[in-house]
Amino acid sequence: MRLSRDDDKSGESMSIENQRIILRRYAGEHGGEIVQEYADDGYSGTDFERPAVKRMLQDAQSGKINTIIVKDLSRFGRNYIQVGQYIDYIFPAYGIRFIALNDNVDTADRTSAAMDMMPIMNVFNEWHASNTSKKIRAVLEASQRSGKYTNWTYPYGYKAGENEKRSAVIDEAAAEVVRRIYDLRLQGNSARTIAILLTDEGVPNPAMHYTKQDGSKRDGYCSARWSAKTVRWILSNPTYLGNTVQHKTTRVSYKNHKVVNLPQSDWIINANAHKAIISKEVWDKVQATYKGARGRSDKSDRVHALSGLMVCGDCGKKLKFKSAKSGNCFVCRTYSDLGKKYCSPHRIAENLIESVVLDDIRSLLNAVEIDEEKAKERFSRERAKRCEQSRYSDEKQLKANLNRLAELDKFIQIAFEERVSGKMPESVCVNLCQKYQSEKESLRQITGVIEKRLAETDNTDGDAEEYVKRIKRYANGEKLTREMCLQIIDFITVGEKNAENGEREVNIYYKFQGDFRQ
Repeated sequence: MRLSRDDDKSGESMSIENQRIILRRYAGEHGGEIVQEYADDGYSGTDFERPAVKRMLQDAQSGKINTIIVKDLSRFGRNYIQVGQYIDYIFPAYGIRFIALNDNVDTADRTSAAMDMMPIMNVFNEWHASNTSKKIRAVLEASQRSGKYTNWTYPYGYKAGENEKRSAVIDEAAAEVVRRIYDLRLQGNSARTIAILLTDEGVPNPAMHYTKQDGSKRDGYCSARWSAKTVRWILSNPTYLGNTVQHKTTRVSYKNHKVVNLPQSDWIINANAHKAIISKEVWDKVQATYKGARGRSDKSDRVHALSGLMVCGDCGKKLKFKSAKSGNCFVCRTYSDLGKKYCSPHRIAENLIESVVLDDIRSLLNAVEIDEEKAKERFSRERAKRCEQSRYSDEKQLKANLNRLAELDKFIQIAFEERVSGKMPESVCVNLCQKYQSEKESLRQITGVIEKRLAETDNTDGDAEEYVKRIKRYANGEKLTREMCLQIIDFITVGEKNAENGEREVNIYYKFQGDFRQ
């Protein structure tokens, strides 16, 4: 017996109890001894990992049963390949008779018209599951596009609204923590450092916060610790801008319930759906920090202002910050890890590089103050040059991805044709198709990101304004700060010191790809 959530809408005639009555009556009328009853309540017919089905197959293998009776074929399953495999191969191998009452299917008489029609009935049952799945997805997507919030839980910082669309309402206690997390990130703190700080202060993490809100007594089962993953999720969630973002994941199909991520181009975003916790300006600055460097904390849990931004001018690896009694410095990671055989030290003192960078930032301010328009023009020229190079690379990758997607579709078609003609075993066909489908999903996500990037208009003028604005804000600083470096520096390359004159080449690349200094 089986009843899914969709079958439940059909009324009492499809209920588990009604199926039980019909099957018991048939067994009694035909002198059958009921050894066991198997019921899967709330399971889809496309799922053959149902607990009762698995238990029934174990009993079949051990010889406890010799006949299986169902109300109709769809109660056993709606996957025509697997239903046919069980009825035509597995059950006969165990000497088991299979009966579907309403469909007049009885494997004791394989010459009957009902047995001839069984493959068609199985295909129709699967079509019903497919059609129902499409309808449910369409209704869900329509609700999301209309602005209705369909997820069960709300992001930390919000709670359920009472209007028809279940719009998010700010939970002020949690929202204050969210704002603080963004402020800490802007100050240059890593996600790990923020998580440790909140844990040490005893701030309830999202799980603990929700548990206290709903009055649950399961406090003991919730860890009080914050994780870096949770902090990163909060820092990257556009919900805090006032936007509702849904349809970010889907299942592969109505038969394969594996959850896959959708490309950002498929997300359903409703702007200004609720009150924002974070301003657009703060959001943009925080996202800019993630496009730059991932700094590492030292033993005192301090992240250096230039951590993750320093790059070896020869091997391209990041420079590692090292503390020493003789003075702190940055050293090539390849040299530090593998030795001089693979790269030279590229050692540069902390106070020296800080002085060089700070002086250069101040000189940028002078250039902006002397001729702001000329500075913008230079920015636009350099930006256009780099965008052209990036666009060429994206177009080349997009073409390769589209060719591969077409190739994978062809491979899937060939596999099905080989299976139908009997040249390929079903298990091999299924494994190949799953492999091809998994690669397709991954390629589609990457392709969606590239297509969106290519479709975006290059707002050089707006970026030039932001470039000048940031230079003016940070250039008067008395010392380098993590926030300053993350906001205006892209990366810095450091060359090896010349043995003859002691000089070295340091190249500073600024944010927005707008300025390069040597």
